[in-house]
Amino acid sequence: MAITRNEQAEYKHWQPAMTKIIDGNPVHFRDVCVHEIRMSDCEDPDLFVAEPIWKWQQSDAGKFVMEHAVDKPYWTRNTDYHSYGHVYRVMARLSEQNETFWSLKWGGLKR
Repeated sequence: MAITRNEQAEYKHWQPAMTKIIDGNPVHFRDVCVHEIRMSDCEDPDLFVAEPIWKWQQSDAGKFVMEHAVDKPYWTRNTDYHSYGHVYRVMARLSEQNETFWSLKWGGLKR
């Protein structure tokens, strides 16, 4: 049986990329995966992932994302088929300029 993915169904808060005119300049916004946590299979993974997410939020990268995100960042939980656990992704809607700054300063995520 094949495993199929539909990103729009996977990310409930996902929105398509958009461009807005701000001060006469076009600014491109899109949802970006700014942090990823792999969690083993446990009784209550949402409870156990709260601490690593909180620690990331208090880091320099987390503070930057929380301050510069257009909308409130959100997290998603998906099955990690390689380890039979869970993979959590923190998603944030950033402008192209802030996404570039974040990627250059903190390395972004390897795709």
